[in-house]
Amino acid sequence: MTDAAGGPSETGSTALASIAAMRELKLELTRFMMSYKFASDEMLTKINILKEEFSSIHDYSPIEHVSSRLKSPEGILKKAIRKGYPLELDGIRNNIQDIAGIRITCSFISDTYRIRDLLAGQRDVTVLHEKDYIEQPKANGYQSLHLIVAIPVFMSDRVQPVTVEIQIRTIAMDFWASLEHKIFYKYNGAVPDTLVEDLRQAADAASRLDVKMELLHDQVVALESVDANDADLFSFDGLPPFPLPKGLLDSFVRGRTEPE
Repeated sequence: MTDAAGGPSETGSTALASIAAMRELKLELTRFMMSYKFASDEMLTKINILKEEFSSIHDYSPIEHVSSRLKSPEGILKKAIRKGYPLELDGIRNNIQDIAGIRITCSFISDTYRIRDLLAGQRDVTVLHEKDYIEQPKANGYQSLHLIVAIPVFMSDRVQPVTVEIQIRTIAMDFWASLEHKIFYKYNGAVPDTLVEDLRQAADAASRLDVKMELLHDQVVALESVDANDADLFSFDGLPPFPLPKGLLDSFVRGRTEPE
């Protein structure tokens, strides 16, 4: 649209400015969501490195399963409105810290704290907040270890610290939480009191099972330690799977033990 002098009309200029603003907003929103995806990918890489290292070198891996999720823009907006947060990206970034989420399922209770310590000890991971629902379960019986961590994401024009929520729990805790979620979804939150009590009792049973299974595991490890002390120190039969030929390992042993 043009005015009488042939230049853009005021209405046309406003429309062009609006289009430019929408394009800029779309770009910023895309960059915003990508930063959380990159942060999640970075944390997943760290976790999978630990998992593979334990599987290859140690007796067992404390990490049984890892999953991740990223809130949709619609989900983020709904939460911001529900919580009364400012509807702008900086306000959302500062107030909603579970846009990227990772769940780690471990074998035993002690493993949850072990993984927590290993992740928190990495130089580029900053633990902003921790909630220990294992030591202090929720009233309904829910147990899990929750961490909010910040990790730097290197974009083309900036380094953006991005938060990731990490939930660490045992297999029994994860099974209970999954069942509880399905029940609350089915009843739309209005769960009958009898079911609520049954869920709480199930959580207690799952907690006792965790403790019992870890005691059994510790007994097995103790027996294996006794057997290992009686084994040939140069036998590779007791080693976990290793991506090197046995003959090569034998050569290294001979090189260390044979006199020059």
